[in-house]
Amino acid sequence: MYQKKIVNTLACGSVLTKEVLHGKWKSTLLSCIAQGIQRPSALQRSIPSATRRVLNVQLTELEQHGLVCKTIFPELPPKVEYQLTSLGQSLLPVIEVMEQWGNAHRPELEPVLTASLTAMPG
Repeated sequence: MYQKKIVNTLACGSVLTKEVLHGKWKSTLLSCIAQGIQRPSALQRSIPSATRRVLNVQLTELEQHGLVCKTIFPELPPKVEYQLTSLGQSLLPVIEVMEQWGNAHRPELEPVLTASLTAMPG
C-alpha cells in the first residue's frame, strides 16, 4: 500500500479542507447527495465517468470523515442510502464557491488543463 513520504500537517485550515475533499468525485458526490440522489446506483448514473469502485471508496472516505451517513435497510436485495450529515451540509457553500470560481475562469483554465492532460505520458 502507498504511504506518503511527507506527512501533511493539518494546522492550516485549507490543508485540512483539501484533505477532506481530496478525491476526484467527492465534491460532486456531496452535491448529488444534497440534491436528493441517495442510492449508489443513482449516484453512478449521475457520474457516469466514475467507476463504481472509485465511487464506493470515496463514499466510504466521506462516511469515515463524518460528511455522509450510510443507511442499510434490512431487506433483500439490500438497499443502501446516503445522506449528508450536518458537517457535510456545512461544506456545501464551499463547494458552491469552488464551482462558481471554476465556471468564471473556465475560458483561461480549460485550454491549459486540457493541454497538460494530453501531454502527460500514458
